[in-house]
Amino acid sequence: MGFEVKDESLAEQGKMNIAYAEQNMPALRKVRERFEKEKPLEGVRVGMALHLTKETANLVKTLIAGGAEVAITGCNPLSTQDDVAAAMAADGVNVYGYKGETNEDYYKYLNTVLDFKPNATIDDGCDLISVIHSKRPEMLEDLIVGTEETTTGIIRLRAMENDNALKYPIMAVNDNLTKHLFDNYYGTGQSTLDGIMRATNVLFSGKTVVVSGYGSCGKGVALRASGLGANVIVCEVNPVRALQARQDGHRIMPIAEAASQGDVFVTVTGDKHVIDVHHLEKMKTGAIIANSGHFDCEINVTGLDKMAKSKKRIRWQLDEYLMEDGRKIYLCGEGRLVNLAAAEGHPSEVMDLSFCGQALALEYGVKNKGKLDAKVHLLPLDVDEGIARVKLEAMGFKIDVLTEEQKKYLASWQEGT
Repeated sequence: MGFEVKDESLAEQGKMNIAYAEQNMPALRKVRERFEKEKPLEGVRVGMALHLTKETANLVKTLIAGGAEVAITGCNPLSTQDDVAAAMAADGVNVYGYKGETNEDYYKYLNTVLDFKPNATIDDGCDLISVIHSKRPEMLEDLIVGTEETTTGIIRLRAMENDNALKYPIMAVNDNLTKHLFDNYYGTGQSTLDGIMRATNVLFSGKTVVVSGYGSCGKGVALRASGLGANVIVCEVNPVRALQARQDGHRIMPIAEAASQGDVFVTVTGDKHVIDVHHLEKMKTGAIIANSGHFDCEINVTGLDKMAKSKKRIRWQLDEYLMEDGRKIYLCGEGRLVNLAAAEGHPSEVMDLSFCGQALALEYGVKNKGKLDAKVHLLPLDVDEGIARVKLEAMGFKIDVLTEEQKKYLASWQEGT
């Protein structure tokens, strides 16, 4: 196959970053050690569309240790770490991507990975799966299983399942307890604010931060913003989540009302045009807007481009829009994933859990070849809990174990008051 990266000379720096991440991914190292012995992925060709980061490189090393052949591209035009991509290429990985890809190159690389003729896929956002179903259906016959890592991707896959359009089994890694309770909450919370701060150097203390969406990702963003001294407004469509946001101490209101009050806006919904033109019209001068949902449709960037008098790049991943009335609005990371466009994504400690889930979900799907329906599947709870146990052990912690008496009590109904 080969590779296509931005600058091969960055490989040594990439290797150091990959090694640094590996130190903070002890659970994945444990999985790799077992994979090296058992080779559960022997003969499996894996096509991957994931963020090309130092953490992802360690997942690729784990899959290869398990016997897999791998071809990988990025899943977002701005999320590739060029030094990491160069290091992967130097190590012989079939890798395609660079930071700032054109839309044309993005889809060219997806198809290049599919030219590898994978019989298993690993996806982040469902673009690889979508291209297979819509453009290359001839591949479906040879596909054993796929995995999907994001909330956005799972939303798309559930829609495909409901339409009877999904034609091979997909493991919903995003729905692992060890993924969405940690990656989405702790990871997104910290890395989103990291991206905004790197792009703007804004002081969060005393600011009004508007968070659109109060799922696991939105909860994490709101928590970290509050911890930095911000006043948080939450905008939601789900009444239960809105109520929880209120009980967590945040104000709640529609985005149309919050638009004129916010200093910093963050979208984390997985939906389209959450911040639209009529919201942008109400924002105060100096407002900062950022997206931490997977795709760049949550903010109506096209509408913003049309309504602005001028636009210019004033800092790394920060665009200043001058409006007709003299207001200035600042957009981080072109409206794409701000934590990866302007920063480095989630910390390695968090991705340790998520990528254990990816590796073990792929192993589970391969072991159950031909037994899984063409639907979205959850990783068995004992495997999910096993990831947490490995992580705890690697961190040097022990937990209680049920006694036989306790097990019997939990399994019975006769004993009561």
